[in-house]
Amino acid sequence: MTGLVAAERGVGETVVVDALPEFVVVAFAAVTHLADPWFLFALLALGYWFAGDGVAGAPRRAGATAIAAVTCAYAATAVAKAWFAVSRPPGAMPPADVPTWLPALLSGWYEAQVLSDGFGFPSGHATGGAAAYLALALLYDRFWTDRARYLAAGGVAVAVAASRVVIEVHYLVDVLAGLAVGAGTVGVALWLAGDPRVRRSTGTETGADPTAELNPAPAFLLAAVVSTGALAVAVAGGHTGEVVEAGIGIATGAGGAVGWRFVDGDEPAVPVRVAAPALAVTGGLWVGAYALAGTLPVTLLATTVAVVAVVALPALPARIGATSGARN
Repeated sequence: MTGLVAAERGVGETVVVDALPEFVVVAFAAVTHLADPWFLFALLALGYWFAGDGVAGAPRRAGATAIAAVTCAYAATAVAKAWFAVSRPPGAMPPADVPTWLPALLSGWYEAQVLSDGFGFPSGHATGGAAAYLALALLYDRFWTDRARYLAAGGVAVAVAASRVVIEVHYLVDVLAGLAVGAGTVGVALWLAGDPRVRRSTGTETGADPTAELNPAPAFLLAAVVSTGALAVAVAGGHTGEVVEAGIGIATGAGGAVGWRFVDGDEPAVPVRVAAPALAVTGGLWVGAYALAGTLPVTLLATTVAVVAVVALPALPARIGATSGARN
C-alpha cells in the first residue's frame, strides 16, 4: 500500500557506502550470491537429499521442512513487494559504475549484481537468506554445536543483508525488514510442521528428537495460499514481475506438498547415481521456468514438476527396487 513505506527511506547509509573502497564493494557483490534463490534452493535440495543421521535425527523431514520454510519466506516477500510497491535506491538503476580495474570477464558479472529492477521492500535476498540459514541451523541440530550453528547462520544472513546495502540495490530498512520476515516465517513454518520446540509440547522432553515427527506439507500449503494472495495483489496493481514471482510461489508450495505425499520421511540418503541426473533435470526445469517467464502457464508447469521431483526423489530408489523385485 503506497504511503506506508516511503520511496525515499534511506537513513544516510548511501553516504557510508559511497566512502567504501571499490574492492570492498566488489567483495560484497560476491557475498550476495549466498542468498540468490537458485543457490539457496540448490543448497536446500542437496541437504535434503544427502544429509545423514549425523546431521539430524530425521534428515529427510528436517530437509523438506527447511525447503518449506524458505518457500513461505519467499511467499511473504512476494506479498509485501506487491503490496508496498516502492522503488529501489537510485544506485540500482543503470548505468553501473564498474571499477576500471576489474577484468573484462568480471565486468559483466559485477554489472549484473549491482543493477536490479523490481520493487525494493523488503529485500528478497535478506528474507531468503535469514530463512534458509536459520532453518538449517535449527533443523540440522546434530551438526556442530548449537552456538556454532546459530553464529554461522546469523553471520551469513547479516553478511548477505549488508551486501544488498553495500551494492546499493536496497536501503537499510529493506534488509532489516527482510531479516525479520525471514526469521518470522521460519517460526511459523516450524509450528505448522509440528516442531515441538516451537509448539512447546511434550516432544521437548530430554532426549526427544524434535525432527522425528515433522510434516512439511502444511507449510508448503501455506506458501501456496500466501502466494495466491500475492498474485491477487500483483494483478490488481498491474505489477507484471510480481505476478510471475507469485505464480512461481504457488507452484513451489503446491509442488512441495504433492511431492511430500510420495515420501515416508525415513528414507536413507539419495544415491549419487540417482541425484546427479535428477539435479540436472530439475535444475534445467527451474532455469527454464524463469527463462520462460513471459509464458506464465509454462513457468508454473515447469516449476511444479521440478519441485515435485526434488521433494519426491528420496522415495524413488525404493520404488524402483520394489518394481524390479515384482518383475523378477
